[in-house]
Amino acid sequence: MTIRMGRAIWLSAATMTSRVLGLVRDQLFAALVGANRWSDAFVVAFRIPNLLRDLFAEGALSSAFVPTFAEAHARRGRDDAHALANGLVGLVLLVVGSIVLVGLLAAPEIVRLLAPGFGPEEAEFAAFLTRLMMPFLLLVSLSAVAMGMLNAQSRFTAPALAPALFNVGAIAVGVWLWATGQGPRAAAVGWAIGTLVGGTMQLLAQWPSLRALGFRLRPGFGRSVFADPGIRRIGRLMAASVIGLSATQVNILVNTVFASHEVGANTWLMMAFRLMQLPLGVFGVAIATVAGAGVAQRVAAGDMDGVKETLGSALRLVAFLNVPASVGLITLATPIISLVYEHGRFSAADASATADALVFYAVGLYGYSAVKVLAPAFYALDEPRIPVIGSVVGMASNVVLVLLLHPLLGFRGIALGTALAATANFAVLALAWKLRHGGLGGAGISGQLARTLLASAVMVVAVLLAKAGVAPMLPAGGLLRQAPLALVPIAAGAVAYFAAARVLGVRELGEVGSAFRRRRRR
Repeated sequence: MTIRMGRAIWLSAATMTSRVLGLVRDQLFAALVGANRWSDAFVVAFRIPNLLRDLFAEGALSSAFVPTFAEAHARRGRDDAHALANGLVGLVLLVVGSIVLVGLLAAPEIVRLLAPGFGPEEAEFAAFLTRLMMPFLLLVSLSAVAMGMLNAQSRFTAPALAPALFNVGAIAVGVWLWATGQGPRAAAVGWAIGTLVGGTMQLLAQWPSLRALGFRLRPGFGRSVFADPGIRRIGRLMAASVIGLSATQVNILVNTVFASHEVGANTWLMMAFRLMQLPLGVFGVAIATVAGAGVAQRVAAGDMDGVKETLGSALRLVAFLNVPASVGLITLATPIISLVYEHGRFSAADASATADALVFYAVGLYGYSAVKVLAPAFYALDEPRIPVIGSVVGMASNVVLVLLLHPLLGFRGIALGTALAATANFAVLALAWKLRHGGLGGAGISGQLARTLLASAVMVVAVLLAKAGVAPMLPAGGLLRQAPLALVPIAAGAVAYFAAARVLGVRELGEVGSAFRRRRRR
């Protein structure tokens, strides 16, 4: 079974809506707050619940819950699967609620651990913002359960659009802050409140789809919850997944500690990584979500050939879309960052520093995307040790690389170390799959990657020629220069890439085109 291209494209379009809104949200934040000690304090404060979200909610919980719920639904029926979900909701309320309480009480100590380079005023402000945003963790954990239930039943639209409502909530607060002329410190406080508003909207957006599938919320708290074999399996998989994902969180902690010694660095790195997440989310996460649901269903049916076909198709599609995205971000980092962020309190110097970080982050875009496809497959096959080993290798690589590169490159070394660590993680997963399960469905993954790289090289030539041709005709500064200098080369590069891919016989081009035509007819 290959990945369903039309479904992946529809999910990409839904995810694109969320990511574009996220980009608008980040633009507002940059314009309102800038890159300074207040923005750095917000970044660190938001990172605390966000690290735990990645660890317990959208990372470990999703990886463990989706295949378990899919199996329960397929083998035991809808009612048992819903009982499993309600038991998990009860545990989330108890466990994550306790973590939120600890975060509220220990916020100053956590900030001192995470950002030792902060001065007293920055640290106090970051602790205040942390307390404001800790309940966000509980909101997104419950949202992850809802998202897992819907994805496991191949209902992708609501989970893909739900994050868009998170961004809508934050943007609405940001517009109010802009209209009332708030200073950077007050804007950071307002942004923290907007985070809670957005998290609430993200959770509520999925409820109608769950009710349409017959789910009724009845959280379980009794002994029967712990006796459920599905809950036990989720716990076992989560334990391994948390260990693996902890490596990623250690990377973020290390990066934050180093960046806290340079004013603005945490903000520059966050803005660059968020922009890299646009193609990562639109293409990588969308493909991984569809592939993950397909893999879980094939594993439940005992169809290993279908698992391989799905993974092979997903990895080829990731290469077709994210390799040129990576090359394009490296080539056009400066004009893209200037167009997106260089407004309001975000200066040209801030834009230049963020562009430098983006160049290095983009090196790891393919690795990031491929890990999101491969890691859930090991969990679905009940082989959680492999992604744990991959994460640990990535963590060790990141720590060593940041220690070596930060003295030479500053915050840029943090970005490069993170990108190379993601690539090392992917290499471990790919090698382990080859050794344990042989090849993937279909032939020519390596050959397709080579053709994709060649088409990307043609794209670079077109981008540089377009940039050189349009630059002399533009004014010295402002939006009238920023927009054409970024958008014209992007358009030229896209045309050149698709033309080269067609000449080189990259079959994903035809599959994507056919899927678009089918979707348009519908």
